[in-house]
Amino acid sequence: MIDRYFGIAKAGSTIPRELRAGLTTFLTMSYVLFVNPQVLGGAIVVPNGFAKLLVVTALAAAIGSLLMALVARYPFAQAPGMGLNAYFAYTVVLGQKIPWETALGAVFISGALFVVLSVLGVRQAIVRAIPNPLKFAVTAGIGMFLAFLGLRNAGAVVANPATFVTLGSLTAPPVLIALFGLLVTAALLVRRVKGAIVYGIVGATVLGIVTRAPLYPGAHGALVPFAGFPHGVIALPVWPSGLIGALDIRGAVALGAAAVVFTFFFVDFFDATGTLVGLASRAGYLDANGDMPRSRRTFASDGLAAMFGALLGTSTTTAYIESAAGIEEGGRTGLTALAVAMLFLLATFLWPLASLIPAAATAPALILVGSLMLQGLRNIDWDDYAVSIPVFLTMVAMPLTFSIANGVSFGVISFAAIKLFSGRGKEVDPLLYLVAALLIARYIWLAG
Repeated sequence: MIDRYFGIAKAGSTIPRELRAGLTTFLTMSYVLFVNPQVLGGAIVVPNGFAKLLVVTALAAAIGSLLMALVARYPFAQAPGMGLNAYFAYTVVLGQKIPWETALGAVFISGALFVVLSVLGVRQAIVRAIPNPLKFAVTAGIGMFLAFLGLRNAGAVVANPATFVTLGSLTAPPVLIALFGLLVTAALLVRRVKGAIVYGIVGATVLGIVTRAPLYPGAHGALVPFAGFPHGVIALPVWPSGLIGALDIRGAVALGAAAVVFTFFFVDFFDATGTLVGLASRAGYLDANGDMPRSRRTFASDGLAAMFGALLGTSTTTAYIESAAGIEEGGRTGLTALAVAMLFLLATFLWPLASLIPAAATAPALILVGSLMLQGLRNIDWDDYAVSIPVFLTMVAMPLTFSIANGVSFGVISFAAIKLFSGRGKEVDPLLYLVAALLIARYIWLAG
């Protein structure tokens, strides 16, 4: 019954492989359980806020992944997005002094707009209008973004006031642990060992604990060795009273919050769309025309996840690029996402155990998966500058602006503009010109 519903055998997979892929995805994105409450905690002030926000984060991730598993039947996990939670907390609530309940209402409205546009087929039409070279570029750009995240999480790449980024200390314990995990995982991948990414994460974690390496966040941002489980491995979840159902939709409809709704809508529209297309491409689900089967349900699931997240009390829930780790581990169906959903539900009771995995241990998985996502570039005609230049801009903009949405935007605008001014405007779908014009208008509006 499970095989028939998810089409596991048809996808060339097995139940153990799907479950292993789900575990891999969960391990690479489990940091959201602790980072999201830290980011939102400064803006959403309720009694026992961190514990409640942790439970809400886990529930939002579980529901979002469950929607993607049962409705779309794809191996894409969802959770509160990292960039959008920072915008929610620091720009909207703390910066613009908009009540956090109203901001949650704006997230809910933007999610509802996603669902409407998905049901009407607008999102699918836009994806169809994007040429295949740009879709390959989105996949590759996400890969570069993943690799950058991994290098940053390991401490191999750090901020520098003169050069923006620079090489970190290669003798620092997190970097050494990450390098160990990178070599182990790479060697296992070369040998085609099943579960290579999981083994690499577990191996790096064990080495860090045994050597007492400072890998875990401590007081004042300093890293400390693993301190064990002072309160036990099992902790009963705290009911998120004061968060569930606290959103203020009526306030968000007011004119003052219209810009907030638009920003949530725009960023997640292109961020999630780019992520889903990139992941589908990596999983081999895009057909010859670059279309994704069940795209209407997939995009609608993304919008519904945002709505449920807002109802629970967290910022926009969206597709996670860390799902690429599970896809690389062999996940091809919704059973992978279902496994992720179950693990997030389990994490509401076993969240101390989830804290066992440090960022340095998951960094190698992000770096290696990122490198593997560049394979589609072999299909690019690099001699056609009208294609290769937009492809390059799409890829490089994602890690350098820390935004998938910006990468997609730069690619669409440059592709349409170069084709138009080089006398090849008829090669571009008319809808893409409209999207490019809206993107340009948005950047002008932001500049003002």
